[in-house]
Amino acid sequence: MSTSTVVTRFAPSPTGYLHVGGARTALFNWLLARHTGGKFLLRIEDTDLARSTEDATRQLVEDLTWLGLKWDNIELVFQSKRLDLYNTIIDDLLARGLAYEAWESPEELTAMREQATRAKRPFIYRKRNYSTDELKKFKDESRKSVIRFIMPVKEFRFFDTTLGKDQVQSQYESQDFVIRKTDGMPTYHFGVVVDDADMGITHILRGLEHLKNTFNHIALQ
Repeated sequence: MSTSTVVTRFAPSPTGYLHVGGARTALFNWLLARHTGGKFLLRIEDTDLARSTEDATRQLVEDLTWLGLKWDNIELVFQSKRLDLYNTIIDDLLARGLAYEAWESPEELTAMREQATRAKRPFIYRKRNYSTDELKKFKDESRKSVIRFIMPVKEFRFFDTTLGKDQVQSQYESQDFVIRKTDGMPTYHFGVVVDDADMGITHILRGLEHLKNTFNHIALQ
């Protein structure tokens, strides 16, 4: 482990009550920070506008306080208040040709996935070249685009300290993924990378369901 200050974080989404898995993740982050004399930070990932509530945020804070898991940042970090930062970085990615607008509707994406399933192949999204007529049609329909990040087509790998082995994603599994939704909010994948860098997070402990997401996050880093 590095001799520099360890900085961990717990970053719940305020869409419901704190569950046992979330409390476990918070505990291990708190323990690592306290064991190493580092810092434990709390961030509220409230970019799901339809489901995030102030009541859930207040309950999360109360539950962590009751558990004795005191965080070290004086002011809580709310992703919903950081849109200017996210949009500045996304605009830069667009200008550098590292991201692009995608216009498929949810129904069209579902049809593309079903077609891949029938063909017995994985659904891999890559950048499409829309015709002038298609773009006009989308705008006439008042469609809103998402922004996708261009995932480099190469092998990605990282060493998972807890599992004790390398995790690998082949070049054939890489696909372009959404970083800004139609409502203008960043996706989890984008916000988490920007915020971890901005907050100086050194060690990430999170649920196993995020294991494969790490490849996307490495690419963005």
